[in-house]
Amino acid sequence: MYKQHYHRTKRRLLSVNKWKVRLVLWGSAILLGLTAAFFAIASGHSDELYHQLYREQPLIAYILPPLGLTIIAWLTRRFFQGSEGSGIPQAIAALSMTSHSMRSKVLSLKVALAKIFLTCLGLLSGASIGREGPTVHVGASILYSLRKFMPNMRSRDMTRVLILAGGAAGISAAFNTPLAGIIFAIEEMSRSFEERKSGTLLIAVVLAGVTALSVLGEYTYFGHTAETIPLSSAWIAVIACGVVGGLLGGLFSSSLIFGTRQIATYLSAYPIRIAFFCGLILSLLGFLSDGQTFGTGYLEAKNLVDGGEVSVAFPFYKLLATIASYLSGIPGGIFAPSLSVGAGLGADLAQFMPSIPFSAVVMLGMVGYFTGVVQTPITAFVIVMEMTGSSSMLMPLMATALIAKSVSHLVCPTPIYQALADAYLNKTVQADKNQS
Repeated sequence: MYKQHYHRTKRRLLSVNKWKVRLVLWGSAILLGLTAAFFAIASGHSDELYHQLYREQPLIAYILPPLGLTIIAWLTRRFFQGSEGSGIPQAIAALSMTSHSMRSKVLSLKVALAKIFLTCLGLLSGASIGREGPTVHVGASILYSLRKFMPNMRSRDMTRVLILAGGAAGISAAFNTPLAGIIFAIEEMSRSFEERKSGTLLIAVVLAGVTALSVLGEYTYFGHTAETIPLSSAWIAVIACGVVGGLLGGLFSSSLIFGTRQIATYLSAYPIRIAFFCGLILSLLGFLSDGQTFGTGYLEAKNLVDGGEVSVAFPFYKLLATIASYLSGIPGGIFAPSLSVGAGLGADLAQFMPSIPFSAVVMLGMVGYFTGVVQTPITAFVIVMEMTGSSSMLMPLMATALIAKSVSHLVCPTPIYQALADAYLNKTVQADKNQS
């Protein structure tokens, strides 16, 4: 028995075909890390350029959202179908697609490049979007494209693994949070994770994360914070952020799901008009918030984690701006905007708890609202913990996430990405039937 196991292991280690697969997979994971790093730099510059324009030429900055979103919607519909949306629902939907022809419309190198270009263009137009969801889409597209070069990767199981590994590696590289990347793949993108394929996913996540880290340098997404909450008073902030964050996050998700369903027919018939109208809403909200709702919200969230201030109405304006951006049909994610809404919500709640460290409540607000939106509590508290380097906040973050998940589920029974993925899958299947 031992000899059989030894010889089987030896054959696997010395197999030329298996080493070809490993090298192609590892090379693709490194390529994904480089792509994610480029995406991070490009999107960051795009966001900064718009905010600079807002400071120097505010009138032009208010005109740009409706004009920019209109152009992006036209480009997406005319040349880059499959690149719309946040990217995570598309990757999840691809897991359930039964044919390569359907998946290739959603996961391809063309779609990946378009996702990067159009998301950066959206940030240049002031849209309230993020690059993290799109990076998941890019990662899944890059690894799925391996099937063209490696025939032995075309099985159903291997196809699912490539999509999962690409999505997880995308999260790892986007946030510099490798642990969160693995958990996200298991918790959100797959309900039937296969243990025997975990090595493929783990290697892709690590290589992509390390590659992005080597390009961008060692950093935490929102910097470092040493704040913590005394155990004697932690429960007050935990319950408040869990309940309010879960409720508001659930309402946001329900609104987005409802809005997507209601607007689907009109978006198909009048994509340009709807994008223009959504751009007008963005400009109005930007005017009311003194420009705080434009872009990813990263600067506002980082400012709050560092103990800064934003307006009391910021989280609500930012929430509405994110809904308007998503319903416009342009490519762009909701991760970063949701974290900034959560940070603003935590800052508002901190005013009622002056005895508790401000930055700690901000982090709990981020976890509470983010969990309320995506309903993946483990991913949420791990992402925030890794992004802020605050391991001392583990227990309060975990408790807040679990409370927020329960509250959000009462408001929005179906998790947002699953609901959007189902809607996207149904639309794709129907379009495929109509073409055939």
